[in-house]
Amino acid sequence: MICRFRSCDPLLPLFVLLAASVWAEAQPQQAADDTKRWWSASVEAQLAIAGTHREPLEAALHGVEPEQRPSMAFLIEHMPPGDLKKLSSELLLDNVRLAHQARTNSPWKLSDELFREQVLPYANVDETRENWRRSLYPIARRLTAACQTPAEAAQRLNEKLFAELKVVYSTKRKKANQSPSESIKQGLASCTGLSILLVDACRSVNVPARLAGIPSWPHKQGNHTWVEVWDGERWRFTGAAEFSAEGLDRTWFNNDAAQADPLNKLHSIYAVSFRRTDTLFPLVWSDEARVHAINVTNRYLTQGNRVPAGKVRVSVSVVAADQRIAIPLVIREAESGEQIATGTSRDESADTNDFATFDLPQGKAYVLECDERHNEPFSTKATDTRLRIDVELPPRAGPAASPATGDDPLTEEAASAAAEKQRQDRIARLRADRKAEWEAKSIQLGDLNMKFDFKTFGKAPESGRSLYISLHGGGETTAAANDQQWQNQIGLYQPAEGIYLAPRAPTDSWNMWHKAHIDRFFARLIEDAIVFAGVDPNRVYLMGYSAGGDGVYQLAPRMADQLAAAAMSAGHPNNASPLGLRNIGFTIHMGAEDARFQRNEVAAKWKERLAALQAGDPTGYPHEVHIHAGLSHWMNLNDAVAVPWMAKFRRDPWPARIVWQQAAVTHDRCYWLAAAPGTAKQGTILEVSREGNRFTVHRADGLTRFIIRLNDQMADLDQPIIVAFKNSTKNYAQIVRSERVIRESLRDRCDRGSIFTAEVAVDLATFAKPQER
Repeated sequence: MICRFRSCDPLLPLFVLLAASVWAEAQPQQAADDTKRWWSASVEAQLAIAGTHREPLEAALHGVEPEQRPSMAFLIEHMPPGDLKKLSSELLLDNVRLAHQARTNSPWKLSDELFREQVLPYANVDETRENWRRSLYPIARRLTAACQTPAEAAQRLNEKLFAELKVVYSTKRKKANQSPSESIKQGLASCTGLSILLVDACRSVNVPARLAGIPSWPHKQGNHTWVEVWDGERWRFTGAAEFSAEGLDRTWFNNDAAQADPLNKLHSIYAVSFRRTDTLFPLVWSDEARVHAINVTNRYLTQGNRVPAGKVRVSVSVVAADQRIAIPLVIREAESGEQIATGTSRDESADTNDFATFDLPQGKAYVLECDERHNEPFSTKATDTRLRIDVELPPRAGPAASPATGDDPLTEEAASAAAEKQRQDRIARLRADRKAEWEAKSIQLGDLNMKFDFKTFGKAPESGRSLYISLHGGGETTAAANDQQWQNQIGLYQPAEGIYLAPRAPTDSWNMWHKAHIDRFFARLIEDAIVFAGVDPNRVYLMGYSAGGDGVYQLAPRMADQLAAAAMSAGHPNNASPLGLRNIGFTIHMGAEDARFQRNEVAAKWKERLAALQAGDPTGYPHEVHIHAGLSHWMNLNDAVAVPWMAKFRRDPWPARIVWQQAAVTHDRCYWLAAAPGTAKQGTILEVSREGNRFTVHRADGLTRFIIRLNDQMADLDQPIIVAFKNSTKNYAQIVRSERVIRESLRDRCDRGSIFTAEVAVDLATFAKPQER
């Protein structure tokens, strides 16, 4: 009836149209709504998440051609949360229309499922969202006009596209995850940027393609990203901008991929999936973005050849004037001078973990010749399977270059790249230097040794495993007694997930868990666990019983910036203060009858102190205190509930407010605050909050100078930083991102949350004093 009236002659009497309008408004809206909302409940759930951005998404759902509705529904159903709140209807409609146009025009046929999952998506990972189909399709269509299969088209694009667009590999690109237009504009891209460009070009002409990669090679430094393409029957792989005339599955990393480990998150190979899965693609450049993936490691284990028996794979990198160069290489036996192998090193245009490699017999001495400037002696041990040689050629005669200070200004993108490179470099060094101590479960610092043992529970989350460091009791007694306490602690608690690790105290003394060396041991232990066990640095927990509880009271406030939560059982705080616990969860368990050293009374007082701190600072000091009635020093494992309680917490590496009180064991950093040189001393208290680019000093007891460390996740470093103290403010206009700050912030830490790229040195004595009224 509505349609009949709307199709009437425009000369129909006005009152008839008006009557129709009134009638339509009076009808129930459910039938009309059902007609409009053709999409599924899962799409509707995504629209709800979009909130105020629902309207553009609905416009895309209503505006798409009826036969293309399943494609639009697929995109919105699996769209990342961030995209739900910002993508325009125009981009989505254009993406779907052009994808279907390419499907119609290509000579090969794809299933609906393969088309939607590997051709239709508008993005790969977390790159900038843009309408790349419109610009890439004409170029890719021309280059692949004669191709009859998707594999042939992918090969042609890899061979011709990058030269046509004038884009090459370079470590000097602005960021790792560049969109096609960003790479084309610069003419430079990382392996990830090149792969994004090739995948999008393939998809623009109906070639199913996806990103694949490994977050960390298991046997050498570096990560890598490449491209997988569907050849009509199965998935094949190729390096972007690394065309091989031999065909697909022929790359420089075949042998490296054959060493991947499907059971290790860091050393597995993943393929990106737009459809949501239970697995995440590890983005080495971002801790924030969530990109779904599937683990495809097993397909690569048969590719290439492993290192032959009795041989050592020698990888060579040659650097001159801080750049990798391509230069002829000759390897000779040291004793006879006989030439064994020749090759050429890779220059700056090659991927950063692509090296000249040679398989040489084990247990021999060699000389590597790098032109007339350098001879590098080396030898292969009988136990070696791989060896890396880094050669830095001396400068040729000429004016001396001034050394870099590490304070040269960096852009945001350059700082991000430098930070990740330094982090990966540190991880590589740790893997080489500390592998033995992790496998031996024994850390040596000077004359002291700390043994440890651990058990692993549950399935590892995509972000990495939890780490529970559990401190045994004992104290000033025999070594045998403390050994027994350690063995008891190893089996005491069982988290649902995580690495439960019990260290053996390096000394046999009453204060064994809060002596000055413990902080250094634990910082090293945490870093080792991150590198070798895939621990999430934001999910590290500290717990302890009796003398171990004494240690938790002391260590949790002074190591809070490395912890998510802590649990104290049956211990005594001695002279510890709870002020530093603002940003971590802290729980106390105590037997009501545990009167020795007045442990029960002190625990009750800490309950009051923590409640008072939280009352004065409601967003800080999350805590629980349980005084167990009728129980003495041994609580019959009633304190085991502390383990799941702690698991609810994640560390915030850049909290909005910090309370830093220096204990008897001083530290030179606390989250994004650092001590000015020579100022770290017991008893000082510094309380600072941040909001955007404004930092407010609320308390500074016993010090006037300190450092605020910064990164681009915390503040806009291209704008002034404002520091407020009492009634005065200062603007710090020249904020310099520098390699030096990155290097200092990574010292003793290898997690991204501890990386800072700039800093402000604050001297409160220079602030204007409030005028007297």
